[in-house]
Amino acid sequence: MLPGGPNATLLRKLGTRDAALIVMGGIIGSGIFRNPSVVAKIVHQGWAVLAVWVAGGAVALLGAFVFAELAARRPHDGGLYAYMREAFHPIVAFMYGWTLLLVSQSGGMAAAALTFAGYFQPLTGINVDPTLLALAVLAVFTLVNCLGVREGSNLQHVFMVLKIVAIAGLIAAGFLAHPTAGAAAPVAASGAALSLLGAMAVSMIAVLFAYSGWQTSSFMTGELKEPTRTLPRGMLWGVSGVVVLYLLVNVVCLRVLGPAGLMHTDAPASEVLRALLGSRGAQLIAALIALSTLGFLSNQILVSPRVYHAMAKDGIFFRQIGWLHPKTRVPVVAIALQGAAAILITLWKGYTEILNYVISVDYVFFALAAIAIFVFRARDRARQEARPGFVVPLHPYSTALFLFAAIAVVVTTYVASFLDALVTLGLFVVAVPAYYGFVVLRRREGPMPAAPSVEPTLHG
Repeated sequence: MLPGGPNATLLRKLGTRDAALIVMGGIIGSGIFRNPSVVAKIVHQGWAVLAVWVAGGAVALLGAFVFAELAARRPHDGGLYAYMREAFHPIVAFMYGWTLLLVSQSGGMAAAALTFAGYFQPLTGINVDPTLLALAVLAVFTLVNCLGVREGSNLQHVFMVLKIVAIAGLIAAGFLAHPTAGAAAPVAASGAALSLLGAMAVSMIAVLFAYSGWQTSSFMTGELKEPTRTLPRGMLWGVSGVVVLYLLVNVVCLRVLGPAGLMHTDAPASEVLRALLGSRGAQLIAALIALSTLGFLSNQILVSPRVYHAMAKDGIFFRQIGWLHPKTRVPVVAIALQGAAAILITLWKGYTEILNYVISVDYVFFALAAIAIFVFRARDRARQEARPGFVVPLHPYSTALFLFAAIAVVVTTYVASFLDALVTLGLFVVAVPAYYGFVVLRRREGPMPAAPSVEPTLHG
């Protein structure tokens, strides 16, 4: 039996394909099935809709470039958590993990589980309480990921491949269907060019939300083979694949519905399938959305516990969270903690109102990730470190552009809903005494026992 415990090492079983599918799974949720209409309602013009999604894809690729270089320079367990720790201070890294557990990841998982539960009864005809079904789904996915990284990764891959097939089917239906009667309806011309640009800027918020999620693959650094190569490649391939799929979805929505039709529906994907399949299209898209939410849920349960495991190893979280199962070498306690947090949030009435605004947390750390590139480059030059296998193209201009985009998302969110966004500010404030509390606790407990000196043979 392999030695377990808080200092045992994670098994490196995942390759570039795994990283790419994890990236795609972290991005693609249910948003792409609705957000094209959200954008159309703001900008009105078909070409402007596509331009915004192209711009959003460019920002996502810039983010992938940033995280790819970070992974190449600092291939450490925990991904973005580790970048925050080394670029700035452990308290910044703790803030990231703290908000990840209490808001970002757990909240996203709870929302995904409840979304799936909401579609289950109409699809199957089985009358099950949505909350109980959501709790059951969270429990099952948590259990599967406790069995091992390969088992959890395989489950995530199955759902990701099914999601790709489903979206590809939607795209094919859009090219096969005849345009609806309203596809050629005229749209009132926008005002001045300046107002159209402003509308496009506002609509970018929804687009960037739909594209976010590529960073979660960096949490799996400790379980990737040759992470300095596999993670950058997987990041770029995964984001590029999502950009292509998202653009094609918008193309077929505009082809079948036209700008006017796209503006006047909240379910554009359903309308596209309805144009080809009739009433069966609405039921089919419900199945696709349910499938997509399950895939997103599987991805989040797979990746996020690795951050809490890294926090425990650093001595700024409960020591037990860093324990690895002696055989599977997965952070079982961290996975169980993530599942429990998601279950509690699922039971927390009113959480969905808060969830609309906590996305600003992610973009705070996206901005810090861009700054970390400048920090690490300066340090590595001073130490005369070798050039990493991947660097951000057109740095510093491209990195600065991503930084500006991340800051713009945060500012826009706080301006639009300041009182609700105060919840996230409160979490940052509370994180400071919590961090020092864990530091004091670790000092009282003493140093962690030494890690095993013999590494197991790796397979995969």
